[in-house]
Amino acid sequence: MQHDPPVAAEGLPPDSSASLEDAEPFRWKVNLALFLATIVSVLLAGGMYAASFAGDLPADTGIVSLLALLPRGVPFAVSLLAILVTHELGHYVAARLHKVDASLPYFIPFPLVSPFGTMGAVIQMRGRIRSRDALLDIGASGPLAGLVVAIPVLAYGLSLSPVLPVSGSGVQEGQSLLYLLLKRVVLGPIPAGHDVFLDPIALAGWAGLLVTALNLLPVGQLDGGHVAYALFGSRQNAIARAMHAGLLLAFGWNLVRFVVPVLLGSSGDLGQAIGNSTFWLFWYLLLHGMARMAGRDHPPTEPGVLSPKRRIVAFVTLAFFVLLFMPTPWATY
Repeated sequence: MQHDPPVAAEGLPPDSSASLEDAEPFRWKVNLALFLATIVSVLLAGGMYAASFAGDLPADTGIVSLLALLPRGVPFAVSLLAILVTHELGHYVAARLHKVDASLPYFIPFPLVSPFGTMGAVIQMRGRIRSRDALLDIGASGPLAGLVVAIPVLAYGLSLSPVLPVSGSGVQEGQSLLYLLLKRVVLGPIPAGHDVFLDPIALAGWAGLLVTALNLLPVGQLDGGHVAYALFGSRQNAIARAMHAGLLLAFGWNLVRFVVPVLLGSSGDLGQAIGNSTFWLFWYLLLHGMARMAGRDHPPTEPGVLSPKRRIVAFVTLAFFVLLFMPTPWATY
């Protein structure tokens, strides 16, 4: 999944601030290599999904069969990468406008493991961001820019997606308020016993919503953590702890939903039920590890408050987290 917090370079004091004037030499070869690898990985993920969507996924998983799937992954890959690249460019441009030394995005290919073929990207920023205005602009620019692409991509993809009766095994994508609204607007009421079967472009748009929701968690140095700290100052550290603990509540809710019925004797596979329940536990542990490495509290900024316009942007950005949050992001049945 996508995660792009500023990361201080090793050896700098914790209160240092680096700008373009003392920036390191511009580097791009590693970034390009990772991006090209991510393109191939996302093409493969898209090709496998397109074949599965069409019902002709090859049983042979040899290298030749996998390479033959790459052209079929183009609609998914173009759609998803457009969202991710726009997200990262939002951060990069905002950082440069504020004269903060930022690297190009490092995309993370994750073939055959991630259902999307990538874990997103990270951008490195030397030192910490001093001003609340800059922190807000850099933190909010990525999610908002990505949503400008993700929402129309999803709407178009939904228009291509059939609504069919649900039967047998399958995968249920997570439902958020914004996703439910878009389905209602594009597809109208969905009859009982039916569901939308996502076209690859729709899957890419949905993945863009999930990625944005994860980035907008108001915890640590995720995008949502930056936005919330710019808005609330040091009070955000207590909010972040509460939100982090809240992920365990989401994990517990999914345990009750999936695991408890199996333990009580209803039909179902226990391993599958556990797998459906652990998404938010994984994110709780991941954020715990990040806090141990980078510090639990958000780096402080200089005194000052956000301008009225930026306060509106901050509230709107955090409201998108509520609209995008998925209690169960991914489940098999």
